[in-house]
Amino acid sequence: MHFLYNILTHLAIPIVKIAALFSPKMKLFIEGRKTVFDTLASKIKPDDKTIWFHAASLGEYEQGLPVMEKIKAKYPTHKIIVTFFSPSGYEVRKNTKAADVVIYLPLDTKANAQKFMELAHPELVFFIKYEFWPNYLNEIKKRNIEAYLISGLFREKQVFFKWYGGFYREALKAFNHMFVQYESSKKLLHNIGFTNVTVSGDTRYDRVSEILDRDNSLPFIEEFIDSKTTLVFGSSWPKGEAMFADFINSSKNTKCIIAPHTIGDDHISEIQKSITKKTVLFTEMEGKNLADYDVFIINTIGILGKIYSYADAAYVGGGFGTAGLHNILEPAAFGLPIVIGPNHQKFPEAVALVQMGGCIAVKDKDEMEEALSLLAYDDTYRLEKGHIASTFVNMNRGAINTIMKKIEQ
Repeated sequence: MHFLYNILTHLAIPIVKIAALFSPKMKLFIEGRKTVFDTLASKIKPDDKTIWFHAASLGEYEQGLPVMEKIKAKYPTHKIIVTFFSPSGYEVRKNTKAADVVIYLPLDTKANAQKFMELAHPELVFFIKYEFWPNYLNEIKKRNIEAYLISGLFREKQVFFKWYGGFYREALKAFNHMFVQYESSKKLLHNIGFTNVTVSGDTRYDRVSEILDRDNSLPFIEEFIDSKTTLVFGSSWPKGEAMFADFINSSKNTKCIIAPHTIGDDHISEIQKSITKKTVLFTEMEGKNLADYDVFIINTIGILGKIYSYADAAYVGGGFGTAGLHNILEPAAFGLPIVIGPNHQKFPEAVALVQMGGCIAVKDKDEMEEALSLLAYDDTYRLEKGHIASTFVNMNRGAINTIMKKIEQ
């Protein structure tokens, strides 16, 4: 199986290179990996002490960040290396101050894994959530490096739990301990012989709770909302935008903020065409009396979390397509009731919050408008839902303490 895996990995390389000719994202995927080893060699010296964190993308990075910060404080003289598999993670966090080196993870070939480990020579390794690269894990085990999985998530359909999954089960032996989000994951691992497992929960709850203590002030947003009920449409995609546009156009005595997932000029123009109310763009707000506008379109990135602090309710995008639901925990931490689309079953936090009543899942335009209307105009309903959301976040905190206590034993 190991032999077959390595053959398939090598066969995938030319396919990915061809795909890069037609996809900007795949081009970043390929181009970004060309200088990885040179970067490592220039930034990590043979006598440096290092700790390696690997995240698939941005969401996994955010899950690992609280642990990363604790580890950095515990080992101040060590250099932190962060690797990403996806461009959507690397491109957003390549300049993070939480790490000393941020790079793409070279593809999981045996040669790449050996060279990476020689250059990075980490004393401690953390993989986040659900990316398991066999050649890298085998190198970690071979070199007897202390390794942990944090915020792990396992499902019965994964290859580890199939009769033919022995190769992947062997790779899991690289971890000294696995911290998983749910009891169901622990049971699955126990069934295949792994007892070095702790249910710690999801570190994202700790992370989003911390945003309540930071400076979330955005004076231009405060000027815009002008003390009116405010709805934020965060990380929206075209399918969702088509469903909430009419509500925005017909709503009364409310302020609406749209922060789309894609901020290209063409997409922003399409949103503007669908809105009949007085609209202002983030990039065009200078010199304008923002209180005079009804809709604020945020055609920039990096401030959505702070914007949620001014909102009364939120719609979070991604639930009407296949790309995946975006982060609902940030608005929940601020005590916002949340509306999402129907495709959220792969996101346990969304399933749980819908069941508790702090999140409303809608399947079409009519249900969208009904949910938004209730949240906009029924103060009691909105406050009850929001209280459930903030309570949900608070009751799930504590993963970081569980992880650090175990590591420090």
